[in-house]
Amino acid sequence: MAEETLEPTLQNILDQETLKWIFCGKTTTSCSLAIQLAAVRESVLLISTDPAHNLSDAFGQKFNKEATKVNGFDNLYAMEIDPNGSIQEMVEAADEQGAMGAMMQDLAFAIPGVDEAMGFAEIMKHVKSMQYSVIIFDTAPTGHTLRFLSFPTVLEKALGKISQLGGRFGSMMQQMSAMMGAPQGGQEDMFAKLESMRAVITEVNAQFKDPEKTTFVCVCISEFLSLYETERLVQELTAYEIDTHNIVVNQLLFPAKDSNCQQCNVRHKMQQKYLNEAHELYDEFFHIIQLPLLTEEVRGPEKLKNFSEMLVKPYGPPS
Repeated sequence: MAEETLEPTLQNILDQETLKWIFCGKTTTSCSLAIQLAAVRESVLLISTDPAHNLSDAFGQKFNKEATKVNGFDNLYAMEIDPNGSIQEMVEAADEQGAMGAMMQDLAFAIPGVDEAMGFAEIMKHVKSMQYSVIIFDTAPTGHTLRFLSFPTVLEKALGKISQLGGRFGSMMQQMSAMMGAPQGGQEDMFAKLESMRAVITEVNAQFKDPEKTTFVCVCISEFLSLYETERLVQELTAYEIDTHNIVVNQLLFPAKDSNCQQCNVRHKMQQKYLNEAHELYDEFFHIIQLPLLTEEVRGPEKLKNFSEMLVKPYGPPS
């Protein structure tokens, strides 16, 4: 274990005033971090793109695709978006443009991953037009998260190809559209929309790779598979050039010294083993935050507020 370890809290995120985008790996941690940020930032937006829509469950309040103020807060907003919804809108728009529109849609979606990425682009275009000091993404499981973070690169390539086609074949497509009875100007509108989308994504992609503007908070439990998955995530984030220097370790057991609960003591010993491994791996470059296993669910604004305090004040186990 390193002699000098970084502070075991997320205070470093609250102190970094330049941060614009924060990705966080679990709903309770995302909500708690948003609450802490709301105390030091002018305005905070919490977004979930997970179809499970856990934000509504966590706060006990219904959210949708429009930013809604969270009950009990003046400057904290939340929204839940289904990325597939924007895909459906694009399909319907292509149908309205007739055969040529459908052909362009098929061409776009033939590129692997571009359907999900288009949904991401619509989200980012919408979010970027909003004026919030900081935006937190409550991310889904690791595989989904890594796809999500690869979307800007996928889109830049795909939209670049489609824009090139527009330049080369735009006039021919316009003539074909007229012959097929499609509305005039439909193709120009589509290419203009794709080009503006590409500009937004290029800018967002650059911001995601700027450690002054973006960071990722990893969340795991102190078990072999979870630690292994976290290491894979850290490696992938490094490959995507996305900053990560905080790991939250959840559901830790801290039985009292005189506890005669055998299961508690055995599990605590196992957790400490993997916690020590995490420290050996990450102490030099990561803040490792330890959170206890609680006896009740953390649901509702008040419980989340109380829980959020443990992100900035190191948890002290019972003596």
